[in-house]
Amino acid sequence: MKNHWKKIASVIFAVLFIASVFSVLLGGGSNAETFQSRNKTALTGVITASRKAPKYIFLFIGDGMSYPQIQTASYYLGAKSSDGEVVAVPLSFMKFPVTGVAETYDSSSFAPDSSSTATSIATGNKTYSGVINMDTTYTKKFEAISEKLKKQLGYKIGIITSVNLNHATPAAFYAHQPSRSNYYEIGLEMIESGFDFFAGGALISPNGEKGDQKSLYDIAREKGYKVVTKQKDAEKLSANDGKTIVISETLADYDSISYEIDAKDGEWRLADYVRKGIEMLYNDTGFFMMVEGGKIDWACHANDAATVIHDTIALSNAVEVAVEFYNKHPEDTLILVTGDHETGGLSIGFAGTDYDTFLTNLSNQKISYAKFDTDYVAGYKKNNTKFSDVLTDIEENFGLVPKYKAKSDTNPNLILTDYEYEKLYEAYRRTIDGYRQLNEEEYILYGTYEPLTVTITHILNNKSGINFSSYAHTGLPVPVFAVGNGAELFEGYYDNTDIYFKLAKLTSVK
Repeated sequence: MKNHWKKIASVIFAVLFIASVFSVLLGGGSNAETFQSRNKTALTGVITASRKAPKYIFLFIGDGMSYPQIQTASYYLGAKSSDGEVVAVPLSFMKFPVTGVAETYDSSSFAPDSSSTATSIATGNKTYSGVINMDTTYTKKFEAISEKLKKQLGYKIGIITSVNLNHATPAAFYAHQPSRSNYYEIGLEMIESGFDFFAGGALISPNGEKGDQKSLYDIAREKGYKVVTKQKDAEKLSANDGKTIVISETLADYDSISYEIDAKDGEWRLADYVRKGIEMLYNDTGFFMMVEGGKIDWACHANDAATVIHDTIALSNAVEVAVEFYNKHPEDTLILVTGDHETGGLSIGFAGTDYDTFLTNLSNQKISYAKFDTDYVAGYKKNNTKFSDVLTDIEENFGLVPKYKAKSDTNPNLILTDYEYEKLYEAYRRTIDGYRQLNEEEYILYGTYEPLTVTITHILNNKSGINFSSYAHTGLPVPVFAVGNGAELFEGYYDNTDIYFKLAKLTSVK
């Protein structure tokens, strides 16, 4: 009988012990911790196991990219490759063996901006939207993982982006500013960082906000940087050229790299900059490369689904270059792919198409919203172009056809309904008239974009079974894909700050 009660007592003790452990892990009781601190505590025990740190670290950030952008691109590729059966074609990083999920909120919003989320990823700290690597009092500066890897381990550092080099996301890996709009000051910090390779769009305000300050490019040259603005010169670069800043020769909207959908044959894409970056950074000590697909976010803001898809695929192609490197150095390489936040509230599914999607409709779009604005809409406004002529351009560039021009072989999914035709005409009229009151109704219809262009993409999106709920960021968590040395540490559900802590523990930087 005594042994019987001993067994019962042992079972009760075990149950109580397990319950107490779960209480701590789940944040219950008086010892409740925040989700973030719980994760850091649990993380430490996992990472401190003896292991060789990865020498070559790639961090890919799809700005504005979460599950909807990734799945839409995958499903689009599947729809294009199929003869009717529904299939998905995975992007390069969707094949990675480890996936995690990261929350993205910042100190001011559950729908954060790029500067605060990039700060979290780069430094492990939360801050307000609009702030880069500083606390909420604007007095304390945070040191980024890239800075620590260079100072403490001697790693070479590369920063690559499809947007401007002093834009929010790249800035979070070398700058510390109370405002992401301090472009000149961010540019100065970029130069002072001493990082080894920068590539992307042109610097914003290179002569200061008023244009009366010394050129950032001249300062960079004085500090020992080679500044390259021609693609033929970029192609000739080698590691022997030392510290280098490469600015895309074919600058597009806001002096960024061209959208993938607009890029010409032979024009460097994000993948080409990654390939050159590897060539410039490779050494026996190690390197860290941050690569941003920044224009995924811009296209999401504009609710341009086709352009989002193409730039997401461009990021996947850039990751593929890193995978090629990983295959040659599997024990020394870690590749991470994530987003900073979701943009646009993109959804696969639309009320007007019920349970159906027609993603191949999007292949009829030949041009981004931004290029259509500059190449077509600017002329419409200047010349007061007739709506019938505008419709011809819309059919050529987006595949949308008014009823009166439809033929027997016209795709019925691309014929404008009377409702869509009226919406398009009203948007055309507002664009030609230049009328932008930006009242509540107009903002919901057009955001801050050209009424005609955003209405075209809305109609094509919806006919394809795609919808956007916002012109801004949303609070969705983002996926984290990992392969290589230390990849298993990125599995689970955690805060975006833990991306930094995992990297810091993995590399033993302080």
